[in-house]
Amino acid sequence: MKIIVLMKQTFDTEEKVEITNGMIEEHGAKFVINPYDEYALEEALRIKEQNGAEVIAITVGPERSSVALRTGLALGIDQAIMICDAEHGDHSYRIAALLAEVIKPLKPDLILAGLFAVDSGSGSVALQVAQLLQLPHASAAVKLRLGTAEELLIEDAPWSGTLALVDRDVEGDVETVVIPLPAVVTAQQGLNDPRYPSLPGIMKAKKKAIIERYPSELLAEVNQDDLSSSLTVRTALFPPSPRSAGKRLSGDGSQQTKQLLHSLIEANIIQRGGN
Repeated sequence: MKIIVLMKQTFDTEEKVEITNGMIEEHGAKFVINPYDEYALEEALRIKEQNGAEVIAITVGPERSSVALRTGLALGIDQAIMICDAEHGDHSYRIAALLAEVIKPLKPDLILAGLFAVDSGSGSVALQVAQLLQLPHASAAVKLRLGTAEELLIEDAPWSGTLALVDRDVEGDVETVVIPLPAVVTAQQGLNDPRYPSLPGIMKAKKKAIIERYPSELLAEVNQDDLSSSLTVRTALFPPSPRSAGKRLSGDGSQQTKQLLHSLIEANIIQRGGN
């Protein structure tokens, strides 16, 4: 089995993020693997350990993105591919087209990715890859099992061969779906607990090669009209408004309730006489 993991390097949302002139200030920022992609990576490594598989990680981004791939190599992936594209921005279709062009000749059995990227809030790239490769997909997976219909105890399955039985998070509930491989699955929080790289793994990863690919070679056969018509532009980026100071309510429960209602009406959160 061959598994591809789509990874993105994002800034660490637990660190202080500075915004200058509508752009995130990268100087001094800490960058990590997108947290949701970590679930995808961990799931691929678990499948490799349980059933045997080749795991390939692919990322699109500037030179610093190679650090994310080094982490993947330290964790145990077999191959790392970096699409060097420093100016990709938020153009999700372009990123998906680049990934699809790299993936096509690899002919993977399974493509795993995070549900969305925490820096942009977008979860469209993996799904566009599925569309470009004409593969079935299941998003927001919280449990993934692979096997034949007999092994997965699925009756009257419309497909033969290896299937994916996926429990999906659907707004607080769980939906179970079956899709045939090859397929794309995006990982939701709760799918697993990602591991940390070991020191020997980190040292070995420093010596491993990262394959580099470039947009000029990959997009030569792609319809440029499709790329331009699918362009997404971010016009501005703002930090959240600073929180106002809290207000302590005095008196007994009845008095506090009246004060709270008065404050909510003044803030136009509720209307007088409304619900």
